[in-house]
Amino acid sequence: MARERVITGEAVEVELPLARLGTRTIALLIDILVQFTLGLILAWAITVLFVSFRADQAIAAAAFVGLVVLVFLIWPVTFETLSRGRSPGKFAMGLRVVRDDGGPIRFRHALVRGLVSLVIEWPGLLAPGVSLVAGAWILLLSPRAKRIGDLAAGTIVLQERIPGRGRYVAAMPPALAPWAASLDLTGVSDDLALTVRQFLSRAHELLPGPRAAIGQQLAEEVLAAISPPPPPGTSGWWFLAAVIAERRRREEQRLARQRALSPFAHPAGPPPAAGYPGVPPLPAPVPAGAAAGFAAAPASWERPAGDEPAPATGFTAPL
Repeated sequence: MARERVITGEAVEVELPLARLGTRTIALLIDILVQFTLGLILAWAITVLFVSFRADQAIAAAAFVGLVVLVFLIWPVTFETLSRGRSPGKFAMGLRVVRDDGGPIRFRHALVRGLVSLVIEWPGLLAPGVSLVAGAWILLLSPRAKRIGDLAAGTIVLQERIPGRGRYVAAMPPALAPWAASLDLTGVSDDLALTVRQFLSRAHELLPGPRAAIGQQLAEEVLAAISPPPPPGTSGWWFLAAVIAERRRREEQRLARQRALSPFAHPAGPPPAAGYPGVPPLPAPVPAGAAAGFAAAPASWERPAGDEPAPATGFTAPL
């Protein structure tokens, strides 16, 4: 899928896929449905008004011409301008019109798109139907998925909302659970924990060299912030995963205790038990010299088999 580089307002470069014919067609059908509904309501109101007052036919014809301009030009141009590049159909499909440089469109961009759509594309007053098919072919052949209105206005349409990959939830390695239960995590800040979780979530997207360098740096930062050190030979991935999983477990226990002590809490079952189900407690402290064994062990920054992120539960809008 072709993607477009966009600079956000925070000066961050992101890549979003270009909206293709399928999603744009569905968005157009939704817009057509909205326009026809609006047009029928206004046409009924005009008919009742002119029949009641027995208006001249020329005035009635002019009113219906104004109705077409209102429904197929003023309405979409106003909506796209105020919503910064979205129509009702684009809202539904997660699309947005932006300038060629990635910035938000302005009134003049929406007006050019609206005029081209009215005269050439949809409803295409010059050649209804034929121009719409020709516009679809141009969109398919365009390397940036542009229709005629996009070419005239200098805009592109991006797929702003894409299926989420799922939020990564670090799994506790069973072999490290007893050691993790004894950890002093007071030195692990929220920012460091978030950075580690994001690394574990996106490590598979990095090249092996940068992945190993970032993983080793994070492991050293976490190692300096915890006590006691991990057992000798612990892989880098499992070390970070165990720390994050233990931190999350303790936070869940803290929130459960707060809910239990709240005067507005509903009766609930017993609070979560300490430790991990089926995991025996730590029989003895980890030796102080274990850090040397960990540092000497070859760090593995590949995501182990079976340790996958949680399934996607919805959509995400980078922008």
